[in-house]
Amino acid sequence: MRETRGAWKVGSLRGIPIRVHVSLLLVLPLLAYLFSGAFRRAAEVANVPTAQLTGVVPVLWGLGVAVALFVSILVHELAHTLFALSRGGQVRSITLMMVGGVSELSEPPHKPRDEALMALVGPLASLALAGLFGLLAMAVAGMGPFHLQFACFYLAGLNLFLGLFNLLPAFPMDGGRILRALLVGKLGAVRATRVAALVGRGFAVLFAVWGLVTLNPFLLVIAFFIFMGAEGEARQARMKAVLERVKVAELMTPRLAGVELGASLEQALWDLRRERRVALPVTEAGRPVGWVGVEDVRGVPDAERLSKTAREVLRPLPVVSMDENGWRALQRLGDSAVPLLAVVDADERLAGTLDVDDVQRGMALHQTREERAEREARRWRQERPA
Repeated sequence: MRETRGAWKVGSLRGIPIRVHVSLLLVLPLLAYLFSGAFRRAAEVANVPTAQLTGVVPVLWGLGVAVALFVSILVHELAHTLFALSRGGQVRSITLMMVGGVSELSEPPHKPRDEALMALVGPLASLALAGLFGLLAMAVAGMGPFHLQFACFYLAGLNLFLGLFNLLPAFPMDGGRILRALLVGKLGAVRATRVAALVGRGFAVLFAVWGLVTLNPFLLVIAFFIFMGAEGEARQARMKAVLERVKVAELMTPRLAGVELGASLEQALWDLRRERRVALPVTEAGRPVGWVGVEDVRGVPDAERLSKTAREVLRPLPVVSMDENGWRALQRLGDSAVPLLAVVDADERLAGTLDVDDVQRGMALHQTREERAEREARRWRQERPA
């Protein structure tokens, strides 16, 4: 298993990594303890003879139910993923976390209707699992051991709750995504996301208040994740709306030369210090062929930096054209996990570089211009004679 940003890759589906976040590993023992308490109470209420519980360790039973619950959550997320892929969407990863699962989309389905259906299939998968576990519970009633029957019954209830809870219009949960998709046609993507995020934050406040009243820490955690998720989704929608209208040429840092391919690592380090950058493109005859970073150079002993060249430590560097829009370039930057992109002109020669700081500066400038234009338009309307 490979650790990635606090998560471990445990498998993949059509090249999409499936990860388990460290928070899930921390919460599993707690869930096992809580579920084991439910098992004891259920056995007492059902007047199950102690002989039928021989060999059953409640905590291990609870752990098995907790693992089965997160497998159910994985099925929920796989339903989202498979539907998104069938409608032209792109999924970057699936991560199981303490509060559930997250299917990280790099590109959602293009039609609002498909986006709404993509959000809906997850809760429907959970409700289907609830029905399946319910049927299994009835099938083993009186035939199998009590712990198996109650596990199926308990998982049916958990999946029923999971499906219905996710249908609440609390963005960024599935119900909130359905709400946004329904509003896009009338309000546009940015305003629809703003409204859905506002509703999501309202639900987060309600969950937090109820969590404080009932002293339920899980509700407080869920409220925090919903509030932060709604804010993050709204911010991303605003960013996408701006960057889709901006060309890379307006965002990039102009740069006609980087570190030469045959330059020594001592020269590369000097170039990096002179430009005050942690990474620079490596070029050959003016064309980008990779990138080199400060850490790559410092990893080579001082005595070898004069004899080794940039060619020996360079890494692959994604390339974008000057007329590509800023949103697609930012997606490529995130997908590639590199500190910068090389921007090339029509002859594929280096014209500049683009990194996250460039995008943030460009966003701030364009938002300032738009706000100024809106103020001037309002003033013109107010001053115009009736």
